Order: sequence, then C-alpha cells, then structure tokens
Amino acid sequence: MDRAAGSRPIPGNRLTLLFDGPAIYPAMLERIAKATRWIHLDSYIFRSDDTGRRFAEALAERARAGVRVRILTDWVGSLTTRPSLWRNLRKAGASVRSFNPPRLLHLHGNFSRDHRKLLVVDGETAITGGHCIGNEWAGNPKAGRQPWRDTAIAIDGPAAAAVDQAFRVPWGAVGTPLDDGELATDVPERGDSLVRVVAGEPGGVRASRATELLLAGAVERVWITDAYLVAPRDIYQSMMDAAQSGVDVRVLVPGKSDLPRVQSFTRIGYRDLIEAGVRIFEWRGPMLHAKTIVVDGRWVRIGSTNLNVSSLLANYEIDVLTDDMPLAHAMETQYRRDLDQSVEVKYRDEEGRRRRRALAAFPLGPPPEQRRHRPSFRERRNRATVAVVALVSGARRSIFLQYSLILTVLGVFFLLFPRAMAAVFGFLSLWLAIATGLETWGRPGRN
Repeated sequence: MDRAAGSRPIPGNRLTLLFDGPAIYPAMLERIAKATRWIHLDSYIFRSDDTGRRFAEALAERARAGVRVRILTDWVGSLTTRPSLWRNLRKAGASVRSFNPPRLLHLHGNFSRDHRKLLVVDGETAITGGHCIGNEWAGNPKAGRQPWRDTAIAIDGPAAAAVDQAFRVPWGAVGTPLDDGELATDVPERGDSLVRVVAGEPGGVRASRATELLLAGAVERVWITDAYLVAPRDIYQSMMDAAQSGVDVRVLVPGKSDLPRVQSFTRIGYRDLIEAGVRIFEWRGPMLHAKTIVVDGRWVRIGSTNLNVSSLLANYEIDVLTDDMPLAHAMETQYRRDLDQSVEVKYRDEEGRRRRRALAAFPLGPPPEQRRHRPSFRERRNRATVAVVALVSGARRSIFLQYSLILTVLGVFFLLFPRAMAAVFGFLSLWLAIATGLETWGRPGRN
C-alpha cells in the first residue's frame, strides 16, 4: 500500500468525520478564526454566493490580522465567481491564485484541473474531502433546500503537515513557490490514528493503484460512494472480481446529478456490475457528492477523487487513507443511513415474457417527510431530473441521441454551407497542427 499510494502512514493523528456542509463549514471557519501563522485553502469551486462571502470575510479578517492567507482555486471550477470577491481578499492582504486558465496553444495542459478541496491552518490541522465552497453544500432549511450530501475528514496532528506539503505543488505550478520555511515541521501528535495522504497529480496513478489494491484485498465487504462513477476498466474489473469471489460490493451513486451526461455514462455500466454481483444504489436526496470507500470495517478512503479517468489520471486530487476500525465503523453506520434514502437498481422479473430482463429501481423505504428537497435555481439550470426507470436503455438513448443530433446538424451545415464549413475546419486543423507541434518540439524536458 505504501508503494501504491506513494506515501507512508503517518502516526499520531486525531481524525474527525464531518458529514455535509452544515458540519463541515463550521469546523473550517473555527480553524480559520484560530489561525496565527498561515492559512492554505485550495478549493476547486469557490462561489461568490452567501457561503463564499462568509468564507471570504473570515479569510480577509485573518489576513488583516497579519496571518499569511493563500487561496488557490481552479479557473474552470470558479469561472462564475465575481472578480470583486478576489479583489476584496487581495485588498485585505490575502494571496489568491487561479489554477490553469486556458492557453490557446497548450492543448495537453488545458485538460489538467486542480480538483482538490483542502484547508490547512498553521500546518497542524487540516480538513479535506469532497466539498467545495458554495450554497449547494450549505443548504437552506428555510427555503426547503437540503445540503448536498458530502463527506470530509478533519486531521489534527502530523498528517496535516503532509496535506500542507501537497498544497505547495499546484500553488507553485501557477506562481512563486513556497519556501521550505513556510511549511510546518515537527508537528506534535494529537491522537492514535495512522494516516496516508494520497496526493494525486496529473499523469500519476496513486489513487487508482490504491483503489485497486483495496478491492483486491477485500475479504468481506467493499462499500463505495462516488459522485461521478465512470471508472477505468481495471477498476470495474476489480469490483466485479471482488463481487464474484463473494465480497459484498456495494456502490452508491447520485439519483439526480448536476452532470446528467456523466450520470448517463455511469448507468451504462450498471448491467455488467449487477450481473457480477455488485449491488448498486441511487441516492434520493438533492445531490450525492461524496467520494469514499470503506473496506472490511477497517480501511477508509475519503477525499476529492472520483472513480473516473479525469480524477484518477488528469487532475490534482487529494485523499486520506487510513486503517482505522472505529472510523470505518462510523463510516459504515453513515453508509447504512444513506442507503435508507436510496433505491436499489436490479433486474425486474417480467413473467410471461421471453425477452431480456430490464433494470429498474426498487425503493428501500419511503423517503422521510423532512428530507424533501426544493431545488435551487442553479440545480434546475444545470441538470434535468431523470426518472429511475429502464435505466440502461434510457441512458443509452440519452447519450446516442445527443451525438446523433450533433452529427445531423454538422451534416446539414456541410451541405448548405460547404465553403464556410471548409474554412472553419481548415482553421481548426491548422490550430491543432501548431498546438500539437509545440507539444512535441516546443517544450523542454518532454519527449
């Protein structure tokens, strides 16, 4: 596991599970308020809504008090954030950087994103998980809006310094790097937990190898929660191999996703998994955004890495991996609570019909009255609710219909405007030729 994860276990930590924004955000703000030396915050999304302004005010207050505040966010993730929020933070003395804005002639680099979510205070305490900073995670009980379902973990002890070391890599990739003296050393022990910090980087396979090893070593059960499951074939095969060998493999994914196309790709993979013995559940709340794995009531992985190619191979990600039985039991208890709010996807027997069995969703129980959710404007805009019936066929139709329409439109335009379309494609071809040529010859240290 040390070799697979690229990190050794760090002893002496106190770990605290945090479920959903109403628990995660107060823990973050409490740590920010107590900072005396520095604050390092890396968030893929940092919105300029009420939640974002609340964090910005807390960070600005510490910066004005002389604490070194460094904030890193992804250009794509925070594209809609108002520039005034960043200006106010910089005016207060905070350093703000945006990771990887698009570059016209740098094709390869444009695909890499900083998808991490971490907060480190004074190098001694850290919080990381699947959450970003925005109203979706905070919820609004008065308006009938539940918070997105997410999981984070607070680390007090030496492993927080390892999270801080992970922060310095993408921070240094977009500006002046941190000096060694600006990171903590000799952090005192605060507890008994051993922690591995798995810092995923573009082109690396640490999270992927660690996940495959967890699946291969499972004896009794593997319970996975993932927001955007479109796993590489090796991980799919590892899940199926574990289930076929008698391991209780369960996968919990969103029933309503903010990225419906990704959800369609997730559903296409259901049939193979179910036939291998994997049990699949879809969450009935507003959005399931957590990325966790619990194995045999012992191993726990919590972080920002989704089980898809983008997270596993192309992005900066961060996960915490620990062999901690009390923590694993607490995670399994939460998993059972989540299943109470889910439907199970399985074959529906169709008596008297000689055709291929269909997949359908079977409720595990009625949703509690207080769990009903009123979608926000952003949720209504970003996703369409898909009925959980005839899942695989519906997902295939959704994906291939879109491609069919795109190709139809292109064909019509080529027939009606051949010269204009030839010019457009000629320009695109030249742009790609120049960009790929620079990737091949123009960047030192590449071959």
